[in-house]
Amino acid sequence: MTGQAPQPCDLLIEAGWVVPVEPRGVVLQDHAVAVSGGVIVALLPIAEARARFDAKETVSRPDAALMPGLVNAHTHNPMTLLRGVADDLPLMEWLNGHIWPIEAAVIGPEFVADGVTLAIAEMLRGGTTCANENYFFPDVQAATYKRHGFRARVGLPVIDFPTAWAASDDEYFDRASEVFDQWRDDPLVSTAFVPHAPYTVSDTSFERIRMLADQLDVPVHLHTHETRHEVEESLQKYGQRPLARLDRLGLVNDRLIAVHMTDVTDAEIELCAQRGVSVVHCPESNLKLASGFCPVGRFEQAGVNIAIGTDGAASNNDLDMFGETRTAAQLAKAVAGDAAAFSAASALRAATLGGAKAMGLDHAIGSIEIGKQADLACVDLAQLETQPLHSVVSQLVYATGRHQVSDVWIGGLARLRERVLVDIDAAALVANARQWRQRIAAIRA
Repeated sequence: MTGQAPQPCDLLIEAGWVVPVEPRGVVLQDHAVAVSGGVIVALLPIAEARARFDAKETVSRPDAALMPGLVNAHTHNPMTLLRGVADDLPLMEWLNGHIWPIEAAVIGPEFVADGVTLAIAEMLRGGTTCANENYFFPDVQAATYKRHGFRARVGLPVIDFPTAWAASDDEYFDRASEVFDQWRDDPLVSTAFVPHAPYTVSDTSFERIRMLADQLDVPVHLHTHETRHEVEESLQKYGQRPLARLDRLGLVNDRLIAVHMTDVTDAEIELCAQRGVSVVHCPESNLKLASGFCPVGRFEQAGVNIAIGTDGAASNNDLDMFGETRTAAQLAKAVAGDAAAFSAASALRAATLGGAKAMGLDHAIGSIEIGKQADLACVDLAQLETQPLHSVVSQLVYATGRHQVSDVWIGGLARLRERVLVDIDAAALVANARQWRQRIAAIRA
């Protein structure tokens, strides 16, 4: 570097440890990440970075781990406003008796925008930089994510009954086409089809989805094999288990994001591996609704891409991806009867690069690599709860809380600085959430 002028860059983040996720399990001590135009341009030791780059801004975090932003691979973020309204109930009673009737009374653009905004703030404070969204009014969701600089793949809903979003099958597809066209070239917000579940979507609609997903090159993101009851109902109605029915309809391929997958056979796991299906594990929602246990260890052994999602805040009841990742790793060991199953490194990869791959975004996010978007989170490991620091990856998965996230960047732009949200008024969000509580309470009275 002697005799060469320093190279300009927008941002230099110096950290005690950098956890790039790719390669798996690697930790780089006293390293820095250089960012220009929102893209990672270098990953190198701090001393070399200071000599090579002339940064407009330098952020130094000597007691922190810098990692890829967490990817919440399955969530219903407008439902943040329904947190805690119907707890301790099984899935179908929870849905039919409480959630769907409340939603019928409140769903609309205002509810969706306010719920997504609250969720964005919660996710940023927990180190999450990308969400795989599954809800109604995707046009409003997309505009809200874009306004706050948050990365998302927004679902285009299809379900076999009228809602506030669409009144007929044709309208669901017409509106999906409009939203896709509006956001098809956006660098931050993309779309996917989100048929609700095999038990609420017809063969005809699934066939249309398969054809359009192929034409438009978008994923298909749906709940499937969530409960044993769902599987038994499918056998009674169609003579096939849900995954076999989806396979008959041409949907079991590398576009499929299969969420939950608790009741599965070895043959179904192998089919997912062969076809490149991604499985999203939502352990805390499954535990809370007594839906079953996803056999993550068996999926991992078969080579299936695994991602992690919180599900909605109405069934979790938070959007804490650090907590979700810890639960995923621990539960996998109990289900497998093997303490080595789904290691800390595997769980962290699932919560970052695995989610990005499931969403078709692993070319851009999910790991700290040159050429990828600078979607990053800094985690303070100096606190007593994460001392002594024998293993950074172990601490991130098994001991770290979301309150230790200090800084977050999306596309190189700061969204959280030293625990303070950028361009989001936290007090106003709390006040707005309280008025929604009053409105929903009046509906339930």
